[in-house]
Amino acid sequence: MRFPVSEPLADGSARCLVVDADPGVREALTCLLEAQGFSCDSASSGLEALRHLSRDRDLPLVVSDLKVPDLDGFRLLAELHDRSPDAAVILMSDAADAPTAVECMRQGASDFLVKPISLHELEARVTSALEKRALILRNRFYQQHLESRLQTQGNRIKELFLQGVQLLARALEAKDAYTRGHSIRVSHYAVATARAIGLEDGALDDIRLGGELHDIGKIGTREAVLHKPGRLTEAEQGQIREHVTLGEQMLSPLAHESPTVLRCVRSHHERMDGRGFPDGLAGNRIPIEARIIAVADAFDAMTTLRPYRAPLAPEAALGELRRVSGSQLDADVVLAFGDVFPQLQALVPA
Repeated sequence: MRFPVSEPLADGSARCLVVDADPGVREALTCLLEAQGFSCDSASSGLEALRHLSRDRDLPLVVSDLKVPDLDGFRLLAELHDRSPDAAVILMSDAADAPTAVECMRQGASDFLVKPISLHELEARVTSALEKRALILRNRFYQQHLESRLQTQGNRIKELFLQGVQLLARALEAKDAYTRGHSIRVSHYAVATARAIGLEDGALDDIRLGGELHDIGKIGTREAVLHKPGRLTEAEQGQIREHVTLGEQMLSPLAHESPTVLRCVRSHHERMDGRGFPDGLAGNRIPIEARIIAVADAFDAMTTLRPYRAPLAPEAALGELRRVSGSQLDADVVLAFGDVFPQLQALVPA
C-alpha cells in the first residue's frame, strides 16, 4: 500500500504504539506513521498493548481502536494513562457514537476518530495530539517557573481543542450529502447579519464559531432519524431536540472563555413565542446570538435539499422567514438578514 509522503512529523526517535485487532489496519497505520518518522510497535489486543507499555512507559503516542480483545475501551484508556500518563492517546471507532466520544475525551483521550479514516485526517490529528501533549508538558514546567506564560499556552490548548471539534464537525457533515457545507454557510450568513445589526469584533468571532458548531451535537443522533424522508415520531423528535444540549456538553471546555458560543449551540432552536427547545425561552430572553443563528439556520435548511423535501428558491425562503417573523424568529434579525442577503446569494447551493 502506497502512502502520500509529506514532511515528517517526527525525527525517527519518536515512538508510537498501534493497537488494533485487524492486521490490515495495524499494517496500514504503521506504514503511514513510519513514513512520518515514527518508530512503531503494534499490538493486536489490550493485554499485548499493556505489555509494550510495561517496557516503555515514556511512549509519546498511542493510536488504538476503542474495541480491542481482552480489555474494554475505557479500561484500556485508564490503563494507558496509569502506565504512560504523558502519552497522547488517539482512539478510533467504527461508529460515530457521541456519548462514547464525549466520555473518551473526558477520560483523557487526545482525540476520537470515526473509521474509515483518511490518511490526511490521521496525519492532522496526530500533529494536533502531539502538539497538545508538548504544550501540556511545557505548561507543567511553566506553572512552577514562568506563570506569566501560562495564558499564552492555555489559549493555544483552547485553539487545539477547537480545531479538533471543528474537524470532527466537518468530517461528520461531509459524510451527509444533505447537510454538506451547512454549518459553514450558516456561519457566513450569521456573521453578515450580526454585523448589519451592529455587533462587532469579539461578538462576531463568537457568532462565527457558534455558527460552525451549532449542530455538533447531531453526532449523537441516529442517521436513520436525520435522513428519514417522512414525518418523525414523538420519540424521534425527542432525539433531534437532544442535539442542542449534547452539543453544549461537548463544548463545555469553552464555558469560561467563550460562553456565547455555548449559548448559540444551546438556544438556536428557541422561538420568540416560547414554544422552542430546550428551555422554552421567549422574546429577548433568547440570547441575540442564538436568534441570529436561528434565522441563518432556517434559511439554509429551506434552500438546500433535505430527505423530506426539495429545496426552496431563495425568494420563497425569504418569504417564509418573513411569515414566521415575530412568532418563531426575531423580526429585527429577519429584516437585517433580508437586507444583507443580496451580498450572500452566491453561497446558496445551486
